[in-house]
Amino acid sequence: MNRSALLSAAYLLDQIAGDPEWFPHPVRLIGLTVAQGEAVIRHPDQSDAVELACGAALTVAIVTATYYATTVAIRLAHRHSKVLGSFTETLLGWTCLAARNLQQETTAVTEALASGDILQARQRLARIVGRDTHHLDVHEISRAVIETAAESASDGILAPLFYMMMGGVPLAMAYKAVNTLDSVIGHADARYFYFGKAAARLDDAANYIPARLTALGIVAASCFISDADPQQAWKTWMRDGAKHKSPNAGQPESAMAGALGARLGGNNTYAGELVPAQLIGQGFAPPTCKHARAAIRVVSVVALLGICFGVLLTALGQIRRSK
Repeated sequence: MNRSALLSAAYLLDQIAGDPEWFPHPVRLIGLTVAQGEAVIRHPDQSDAVELACGAALTVAIVTATYYATTVAIRLAHRHSKVLGSFTETLLGWTCLAARNLQQETTAVTEALASGDILQARQRLARIVGRDTHHLDVHEISRAVIETAAESASDGILAPLFYMMMGGVPLAMAYKAVNTLDSVIGHADARYFYFGKAAARLDDAANYIPARLTALGIVAASCFISDADPQQAWKTWMRDGAKHKSPNAGQPESAMAGALGARLGGNNTYAGELVPAQLIGQGFAPPTCKHARAAIRVVSVVALLGICFGVLLTALGQIRRSK
């Protein structure tokens, strides 16, 4: 299946079906495999060096196995029939994308906020963020939605599209394995500081280019959104992109802060522990539900621009190779 058709079909299926909870999503299987792998190779009283080596081994094994299993599944399907092969590629490509699900989850939070049901907004927000939500007010809930939308525009939309464009579904699925490993074990706390270090660093490397493409996409998308300012998005990105503890998350977040004129960043609590962070877009207004809704629209345009450019570039590459 040619890449431009694959990108189009996977994106279209994601827009139609989203991420139904009943579907046996490969990411859930990857997450379960990571947890089982940790239980097998990790033991009490291991030294820091052994923890680091075991975590690195698990990371390499999961990513390699994911790439290989995806490649084999697609190859076997194509051997059976061209139709089954194309269907399998499209189905697996769809599971790498999260544009529709991101829009649905973030919209559910903003709708609860708009109706004045802050308890429901907190509960819905807890589905998509790791920070504590039970104490958040309207501004903090809005900030969490905006930051999640900006970050997820990279790791849930543009990054999978980027890797699918570069190496097909197997590479996109390998990226999802990297992303899942980082979510499960790539934490800088006492438990995973050494065991999850390889996963965290690999995730940083894998997201380096997509995060910056996403920030650029937010700047471009702001040209089409009446509530967004592309010039301010660019300036804030250039100024505040490195203020986040992550080398990548601050890129789309700073662009989004500038696009909306909303202050992001600042302290969060995780399991009751305060985690301080710098402000992004300092001097802008506190984020509101209106800002959050505008962020969702910006991300929708970013996704559309991403798929259009991806299809165009892969089609041009195919034409060039055919000459």
